[in-house]
Amino acid sequence: MAAAQLSDNLRQVLDTPVFVSIATIQPDGSPQVSPVWVKRDGDELLISTTLDRRKTLNLKRDPRVTVMVQPADAPYTYAEIRGTVTLTTEGGRELIDELAQKYVGKNYAEFNPRWEQDAERVVVRVSPRKVAGRL
Repeated sequence: MAAAQLSDNLRQVLDTPVFVSIATIQPDGSPQVSPVWVKRDGDELLISTTLDRRKTLNLKRDPRVTVMVQPADAPYTYAEIRGTVTLTTEGGRELIDELAQKYVGKNYAEFNPRWEQDAERVVVRVSPRKVAGRL
């Protein structure tokens, strides 16, 4: 299936510190949803997590994902981005530092003093195949 493009409005929202929710599929087929920070790379989304998190385990097994973008100041103006992911540990530490700067204005170690206890960081790259909603 061909990749979907993000609208200019959606790109602009994703470039702000908007929280998004990522939905993955549990082993029993039920959904699992987590709020996350996000960065845009062209029309792809980058999300940081760790190797031991449920969403990572789910995505290793089934790379299908939905990301819900819902700006706090306009909750009825939203986008649902459906796609597939690739996972890599390469650049994981750099991504979480970039996201922490975007969302809290600090590097990750300043924001989370227990960061060294985290499992290895993973970059989740979402390639959209369908975008629905009003953004």
